[in-house]
Amino acid sequence: MLTGKLVRVRHAKNKLIPQYVKPNDEALLALAEQLLLAYRNAPGRTRGEIDEDLHDLIPEGPRGLLPAGLAKLLEDRCEFEVAADHPPDVLREAVFTAATTARAEAAREKRPFDRAAVMREVAESLSLALTAEQIDRSLFADLKDEQRVISFEDTTAENLLNRYNVALAQAILLRCTLMEVRVYAETPARFRQLFRAVKFHRLICTIQETPGNSYKLTLDGPLSLFSSTNKYGLQLALFLPTLLHCKAFDLRANVRWGAERKEKLFQLSGLDGLKSHAPDFGVYTPPELQMFADTFATKVKGWVLDTEPHPINLATGVWVPDFKLTHAKSGKEVFVEVFGFWRKGDIEAHYKNLVKGVPGKFVLCVSEQMRADDDAEVTFGNGVYRYKRTPLPEEVARIAGLVAGV
Repeated sequence: MLTGKLVRVRHAKNKLIPQYVKPNDEALLALAEQLLLAYRNAPGRTRGEIDEDLHDLIPEGPRGLLPAGLAKLLEDRCEFEVAADHPPDVLREAVFTAATTARAEAAREKRPFDRAAVMREVAESLSLALTAEQIDRSLFADLKDEQRVISFEDTTAENLLNRYNVALAQAILLRCTLMEVRVYAETPARFRQLFRAVKFHRLICTIQETPGNSYKLTLDGPLSLFSSTNKYGLQLALFLPTLLHCKAFDLRANVRWGAERKEKLFQLSGLDGLKSHAPDFGVYTPPELQMFADTFATKVKGWVLDTEPHPINLATGVWVPDFKLTHAKSGKEVFVEVFGFWRKGDIEAHYKNLVKGVPGKFVLCVSEQMRADDDAEVTFGNGVYRYKRTPLPEEVARIAGLVAGV
């Protein structure tokens, strides 16, 4: 993540416009490769040594903001350790005390100060099996510049530039008071991914269905809260990569910017071309669901299966079922969700929400093998099918007929 001092933006009246880079720019790709080379050789070296290598690549003033920002993102990909053979603060206190005494004695006797002798004396006084060189190396090992790189997660120059653009937008969202997002024409699986990300990051959000197979998400920003703004702001920023997996979206955020916290407007859309660096696991179809869909048509008559049902608004939020069953004769609809890994409290609360929101129109398929607690049995109505390995299409259809009354 970029710090506030590294964010490059320009102002157009009340709008805040990030200074995005072109990921295919040859000069920037060359710069990114030079920075990457320094970090690829970083394991075993200290922060201070790496900073020395980067000195000529990061000029002073505004021209240095971009390379410094890229370097910060690469530093975030490093794992550091404090390489010390003894607690540095203990060593410093002992060495400084011994050095003060030794310097005074050397001055009185008019002889040179013997630094190595002080190190040996400290090792003896602390009963340490350390050489003078080991003590010297450990003396300031807890300081940031002395921390050594254990490993570096490599990337490409183009990915680094794409990551930089996302980091600019994330840094701005850390200062927002309100964010509105409209997402258009996505698949149910993508909407499910988005809504789950809201819940996962514990964001304060209202979700409203809007015309044209779209949804509007209204999220409180960190600066609209009275406490925990840093932690909440980070969660809001971490939500952005999930949103970037959507093809068509519009984002508007009210931002308090600068030392005077002036109100600014930040806008982002799918047309800006920002690419998410987060793995896109949200639209993955588990094998058991794919198998269920593949075998349903051959084993069940009288019901039509839809693998991309429309999200459903409940009082507690938006529910995206896995399937929709439509009865051929009556036209009645029943929505199906396969609930894999579950706990008693989770499934009870979810069941009650569905009973209130879509009574007589749902079947929950609950896996017995994936249960996460061994408490007392949970009592459900007709809308729950307890399966052991994979849901059987015939059983799901039978229960759907019971709840729909067909």
